[in-house]
Amino acid sequence: MGKDTIVRVMVAKPGLDGHDRGAKVIARALRDAGMEVIYTGLRQTPEQIVTAALQEDVDALLLSILSGAHNHLFPRITQLLREKGGENILVMGGGVIPQDDIPGLKQAGIREVFGPGTSTEVIVNFVKENVN
Repeated sequence: MGKDTIVRVMVAKPGLDGHDRGAKVIARALRDAGMEVIYTGLRQTPEQIVTAALQEDVDALLLSILSGAHNHLFPRITQLLREKGGENILVMGGGVIPQDDIPGLKQAGIREVFGPGTSTEVIVNFVKENVN
């Protein structure tokens, strides 16, 4: 991306997870780093998230989940993105995700997974370094 191009990031909460404090902290950190941030709110279906990401023409999508449904929801989102022409969107995950699940998520198209306690600086830098 050119130096003057503002990175557009969507922060989304797939599934029935009712807690979004962490997602809001990340959204604020990305915004403070000069990115344009769209937050979808709670309880979004994979279809709603993908539709919004494509409509908003985002560069990156950060999925936040605490419910344990990541092995179902994250791959569904990456599959829908590929089917609908959004394969160029950088997709990341965060939340309570067991280490053993991370390789499968990465194989499904999740570029990076950020666990509890990851500093916002690490996430901001990953987005900056990996958005095409």
